[in-house]
Order: sequence, then C-alpha cells, then structure tokens
Amino acid sequence: MQRAIIVGASSGIGEALARALADEGYEIGLAARRTERMRAIGDELPTKSYVATMDVTDTDDAREGFVELAEAMGSVDLVVVNAGVAPLNRDLEWEPERETIDVNVRGFTAIATAAMDYFDSQGGGHLVGISSVGALLGNPSAPAYSASKAFVSRYLEGLRSRQARRETDVTITTIEPGFVDTELSYGSFWECSPETAASQIARAIQTQKSHAYVTRRWRLVAWVLMALPEPVLRRLL
Repeated sequence: MQRAIIVGASSGIGEALARALADEGYEIGLAARRTERMRAIGDELPTKSYVATMDVTDTDDAREGFVELAEAMGSVDLVVVNAGVAPLNRDLEWEPERETIDVNVRGFTAIATAAMDYFDSQGGGHLVGISSVGALLGNPSAPAYSASKAFVSRYLEGLRSRQARRETDVTITTIEPGFVDTELSYGSFWECSPETAASQIARAIQTQKSHAYVTRRWRLVAWVLMALPEPVLRRLL
C-alpha cells in the first residue's frame, strides 16, 4: 500500500490529485486550512484518508503537523507540495506581495525541507513541487507570484543536484502547469480542468519524471518564452 501527503489538498489541483491518486490505490493524507472541506473529500475517497489542518505560513507549526501526519499514516512514499496563492497586484500593495512570499516561498520551503528530512530518515521517497509556467517570466500583474514560482523551480532543481550526491533514494519532480481552471487561474488560453492536470501529474509521478509541463503542450510556450529577448517579452505582456 502506497501513501501520499498532499499539502494544499482542499480544492483545485490538490483535490483532483488526491482523488486521482486514491483511484490508483494510494492512502491519502490531506493537509490544508479548510478542515471540513478536507474531511468531505476524504469521505469520498475509495482508500483510507487522513486529515491535518495546516497553515503553511506558520512554518514551525506546519512542519510539526507534517511530521505528526506522516507518523499517523505509518509511512509516506510521496509528498506533494501544492499550497499556493496568486493574487493580482499591479499596484504593488505590500500585503498581497507579503502573503505570496509567505505561502509560496516560506511555506513551500518549510514543507519541502521537512519532507526531505523525513525521506532521509526513512531511506527514500518522492517529493513533488507544484510550480508554474509563470516561473519562466516576470508577470507585471503578479510579480511576486512569478518570482515565487521561479524560486520553487530552482529550489527543486537544487534539491535534485544535492540528492545526486547522496545515497538516499529520493525522487524530486517539478511540475509546471499552464492555465488550470481553478481559483488561481489567470487566463483561458489552453486552460485544462483540474482533473486533466491531476491525470498528467499522476503520470509524471508514476514515471518518476524530474520535470513535467501540464498540459504537455505548454512545453512549446516554454520554449518560446525562453528564446525571446526580454524587450520582446515586455511588449507581449
């Protein structure tokens, strides 16, 4: 029996991924702020579920909660860090920028490092971080969001390089979705459903990919974005 913890599991990609992995036989640990919503999701899963109320901005409490959840589950093979916010903020108000950094950078790193410590002590595992195609360019409407996702992508890349020099068998996967029909979506171009995103993420997990775009055709956009000079990108944005 495989077991997975999904942080940010109460809606959107996290909820859809919980359902997809449970359909594959995983027992699921659901972690997020909305306790009752997670309980409702857990009641609908075909496998055993666990619920942990977690606010990743309270990093010490979140790390303790992660360890307690993993211990309650007995063992954990997979950790998916999906918690994130994406406020539009062209006026550069401080509060949205602070919240984005607290959740997407501090919160992400708190759980990612807790998961790596857990896998090191266990002897292996699989860490998945949900980044974004938005990591590839600075978004004028949400500069902290694109910067925070660039942090996630580069941090996971660093963890892969670190892991290559260690004996513990830990797989690290970066997922960079394009537009997904959730509360965080910025547009409708090539937008997919959370269920489609979850299906492709589950496939990337199964095949232990180091990196995957969701949906896969977003790799074409990524190639273009990486090839264009910054002045051209500014005009497009």
